[in-house]
Amino acid sequence: MYLVTADEMQRMDRATIDSFGIPGRLLMENAGRGATAFFLESVFRHHPGNVGIAAGHGNNAGDGFVMARYLHQKGIPATVFLFSQRGRITGDAAANLKLLDSMGVPVMELADAAAFKSRESLLRHQDTWIDAILGTGLTSDVREHFKTAIDFINQQERPAFAVDIASGLNADSGQVCGVCIQAAATATFGFAKVGHLSYPGRTLTGRLKVIDIGIPPHVAASVGCRQHLITPGTLKKEIPERSAAAHKGRTGHLLVLAGSPGKTGAAAMTATAAMRAGAGLVTLGVPRSLSHVMAAMLTEVMTVDLPETAQGNLDESAQEAIMSITADKRCIAIGPGLGTNASTGRLLGRLIAQCPLPMVIDADGLNLIAGNLSILSTRRSPIVLTPHPGEMARLSGHTAADIQHDRIGHARSFAKRHRVYLVLKGAATVIARPDGNVFVNPTGNPGMAAGGMGDVLTGLIAGLITQGLEISAAARAGVYLHGAAADWLMRQKSPFGYLATEVMHALPHAMGKLLGGGDSLPWPAIDPLLCPTGPTEP
Repeated sequence: MYLVTADEMQRMDRATIDSFGIPGRLLMENAGRGATAFFLESVFRHHPGNVGIAAGHGNNAGDGFVMARYLHQKGIPATVFLFSQRGRITGDAAANLKLLDSMGVPVMELADAAAFKSRESLLRHQDTWIDAILGTGLTSDVREHFKTAIDFINQQERPAFAVDIASGLNADSGQVCGVCIQAAATATFGFAKVGHLSYPGRTLTGRLKVIDIGIPPHVAASVGCRQHLITPGTLKKEIPERSAAAHKGRTGHLLVLAGSPGKTGAAAMTATAAMRAGAGLVTLGVPRSLSHVMAAMLTEVMTVDLPETAQGNLDESAQEAIMSITADKRCIAIGPGLGTNASTGRLLGRLIAQCPLPMVIDADGLNLIAGNLSILSTRRSPIVLTPHPGEMARLSGHTAADIQHDRIGHARSFAKRHRVYLVLKGAATVIARPDGNVFVNPTGNPGMAAGGMGDVLTGLIAGLITQGLEISAAARAGVYLHGAAADWLMRQKSPFGYLATEVMHALPHAMGKLLGGGDSLPWPAIDPLLCPTGPTEP
């Protein structure tokens, strides 16, 4: 499913009106009607009573006016509080405001502080709020009278329903523009916006439903949107059905290079996660002194001991042995617990330049290449990098705060520049492809903020590649399943305190739910019934 920017949505609207001939007023009517139905179902039935519609002066206000009309027709007490001058309202929004006047729907003009003060008692008597103040075009901090209105609504601690997007939320980044409505639910139009699924926007959006307002699929496709929401329906089509005659020789053999003194757990989790993902065979290559330790820790995973440095890290002299055992492998996972010895770094650089297998590089593998990204240009096969924000900061030269402020932008830029697949981990994990397309993951929860989760993800993605999934599909499926397994544990156990190994062992359950139809909803909840899928993800 597309995730659109404000500009892309505006171009879709304009093309629908100008090229396809659907009037803008009809789009507004469809938006307001669909939003009203969702408001009644998601908010009003739990909190009946007086409904206040907080409106600005743009098309977002026009959508709110349509909602006020439908609520009035249902006998629900609805009052429009206009935080602007009537004269500033034009076009389709003005036409819908005029309809409210003809129907006797109360409209209170609160264009300044004095007017606001005079109606404050009435404002406090609203049981729920519909936020139609600011739309998706906001790019600067909310100022003056609109800021007063948003602060007031939030302070009332009454349920707020956002029209298209919570006022104060940047639709492209999910960042707060000074202040923002805390919505219990949001009805957005046409397609979900990037800001709905990006932190902190996802925590301010509440329950999200995409309302189909009549934008033709070919118009949406013509805009060339390059952001996508990972959906289980698409993933299910990309995971091949396993043949009844399958055996371990056909389901792929993965090589994992991981571990160093004190970090054997990372190696064990990476290798076992690949088995849990369905890989037929996994061989773990470790420094020679750790071979007996790993053999005792692992049952299904095979081990091979490799030359090591005096400090117990993989030595560059291991290159020949590693290359000799790659003949029957389909993928290499490298990095978890590897350590940052200089000799290990030289080994990694040579493997990138000479090994013909796809690689998934994580953790210390990322730290080893951070100072010499030019080695990525020497690769012989696709590379997947899986950094968390701190590792991404070291790779890119930006601060972690900068990365978090524009996760999609940084991930896309790095993937295109270095021609790699980049998995930027964190809330709403981002997967960026070399062609500039970006995918946002809806699964996962704060309980995953614990050691070992990244090691499991590395093994999971590598295990899927080993079974024959295309690189992008493996990255998307891996991230989605990783989060879905954790979401299931959160529901079964507690919001936090479950372990990375428990997520690893829950992967078959998550895979079964995905392939069987699935019952887990992404967070924030996205209603699957009226959520247009749009064209298939590229």
